[in-house]
Amino acid sequence: MTVHRRALRLVALSGIPLVRRGDDLCALIADALEATGERLQAGDVVVVAQKIVSKAQGREVKLASVTPSARARELARVVAKDPRLIELVLSESREVLRVRRDVMIVVHRSGFVMANAGIDFSNVGANEADERALLLPLDCDATCAVLRARLEGIAAVRLAVIINDSHGRAWRNGTVGTAIGASGLPALLDMRGKRDLFGRALRITQVGLADELAAAASLLMGQSNEATPVVLVRGVEYEPCEGRAADLIRAREFDLFR
Repeated sequence: MTVHRRALRLVALSGIPLVRRGDDLCALIADALEATGERLQAGDVVVVAQKIVSKAQGREVKLASVTPSARARELARVVAKDPRLIELVLSESREVLRVRRDVMIVVHRSGFVMANAGIDFSNVGANEADERALLLPLDCDATCAVLRARLEGIAAVRLAVIINDSHGRAWRNGTVGTAIGASGLPALLDMRGKRDLFGRALRITQVGLADELAAAASLLMGQSNEATPVVLVRGVEYEPCEGRAADLIRAREFDLFR
C-alpha cells in the first residue's frame, strides 16, 4: 500500500531587530533567513507580523499630537477610553458598527471589521509621557506584492507573502492570526465543483487559505516578548496567483449581521 505523507513546516526566523521607521523589511528578512540557516524555495510562504510593517511605514502616532473631536469625546465616555485614541479609531474607520465599554467595532478603511480599528499600544516602546499608538499598515495587499517581488528577485523562485494580525471573533473568545494582506497565493481558495470522497460535488466550500496560514504562523510569532515577527511556511499546496486579502471580506449584501 502506498502511503502519501503530507506535512507543513513552519520556522520562526531569528535575528529580526526592533524595527523602526524607514527600515528595509526585505533586507531584514533576508538577513534573518541567513541567520536561521534557511533558503527560500519555490512555493514558500513568508508570513510577516503587522506590527513590524506598521513600524517600518512610520505608522506610530503620538497621542499628544491628537485633538479629539466632539464625536470622539462623546464616544469616549461610552467606551471609557482616551478620547484621543477614539479620534484615531474614527480617522481609521469607514463606519462605526457597535460601541460598548472597552471596545468599538468598526469597519476599517481596508474593509475589515475589527475592534478599535486594529490600533495597538503593545511593543511600541514609548513611555507614559510620550504615549504612542500604532496604526495598521497602509494598503497591506500592495505592501505584500512589493515585498514578494523583492524577495522573489533575491531568491529567484516564486513565493507568497502574508501580513497577519491578531483579531477577535464575534462568537468565540480569544484572538487568532488573520491575514490582512496577501500576495502570491489565493487568499480565498474556491473548492466548489471539486469532488468529495463519495464523488459528490462541493457546492459552497471556500477555504480562507491565507487566514489559516496566518493563524498557524501566529503560534510561533506569539503575542508578547517572543521577538519572532516573521515565519517561513513550507509545504503549502496552492496555485500561484496574485491574490489579495481583500478577497476574504464578505460583501455587505451577504452579511447577515450588519
